[in-house]
Amino acid sequence: MAADVLSQAGHRVAIYERMRSPARKFLMAGRGGLNITHSEPLDSFLTKYRAGAKWLEPAIGKFSPADMQAFCHSLGQDVFTGSSGRVFPKSFKASPLLRAWLRKLGAAGVELHLQHSFCGWNDKGAALFKSPDGEINATSADALILAMGGASWPKLGSDAAWTGTLAKRGIAINPFVPANCGFVADWPAHIGERYAGSPLKPIALQFAGRRYVGECIITASGLEGGVIYAASAEMRDAIAGYGEAIIQLDLKPNVPATKLAERLAATPHKQSLSNRLRKGPRLRAPAIALIRMNDPPQEPEALARLIKACPVRLIAPQPVARAISSAGGISLDNLDTNLMVKAMPGVFAAGEMLDWEAPTGGYLLQACFATGAAAARGAMRWLEEQERLSGRNG
Repeated sequence: MAADVLSQAGHRVAIYERMRSPARKFLMAGRGGLNITHSEPLDSFLTKYRAGAKWLEPAIGKFSPADMQAFCHSLGQDVFTGSSGRVFPKSFKASPLLRAWLRKLGAAGVELHLQHSFCGWNDKGAALFKSPDGEINATSADALILAMGGASWPKLGSDAAWTGTLAKRGIAINPFVPANCGFVADWPAHIGERYAGSPLKPIALQFAGRRYVGECIITASGLEGGVIYAASAEMRDAIAGYGEAIIQLDLKPNVPATKLAERLAATPHKQSLSNRLRKGPRLRAPAIALIRMNDPPQEPEALARLIKACPVRLIAPQPVARAISSAGGISLDNLDTNLMVKAMPGVFAAGEMLDWEAPTGGYLLQACFATGAAAARGAMRWLEEQERLSGRNG
């Protein structure tokens, strides 16, 4: 996106990509349907970034969800809005959009250098890149935009190897932690062994005063999926602070507790608890297993309350390499309003290498693209200022 903005303004641009092909993480994001952005009003949209909302507001204000959709249309990719408000390309894939985008960049003269890894700077300030043949070459540029990703999905290219290079330059890097991730649950081993891959749906997750409705999946060691990702930041922070996060799962979110109690009361008490839960509230085996691990009461009213608030103790997030995204990265205090690194004039940063996080639902891609565009605009402003200063001094 930074290259797009700069090249459309007439600047000569080169992209140095460490992988064999570009945008691998973007393509991965589109595997299940490319959720490009979200259609909700901007003021509500921005709240999804939590602590990063104020900082991201200028960038997203200038490259909004509406701008994102218009950008897709400009590449010949029509979009549609789903019932949840999420926005997708009509092709539902990332590859057609990427191919059209690369054609546009190529037509604008953007150079794409594949399998070039960033190695820092030489003593003259030129950027160093290791080429496919192992040679390290210096590349001079009027401005450099870093967009090297966070720490999730390292096999796609974002392995955070750049952190040491920037730290040596005095740039503060906050440790990377998993975001939009699964969690390890403190429960009997047989639940993971027997029900791994089983969905829990529909459910509602309640934690820290918030309620998230959707679904999740039992894994070999815990839980992952939509409602888990939605609450992952709060749960991760709770575990970091207190060693655990006790969530409550409403296993029948569309049925009031009173109705559940009536159904349970109508089932014969001589039947096994599993049969009562299956025939009365119509719970499936994975949900019944979660109920049974909590010493379930026999009384209909108390059992109904447990179904509406089944506790699960989470004890650790899954490793950052397995997370959809990451939090942490360059501390925002290190950047000016143009996304320029204060300690390195002419060097800008964007995307997931900056310390912010977003939930799934189109918010992550939107902010990545918006900060890419913002870094490009910042670079152009800085170049114009350097030109003015050069003219004034020359």
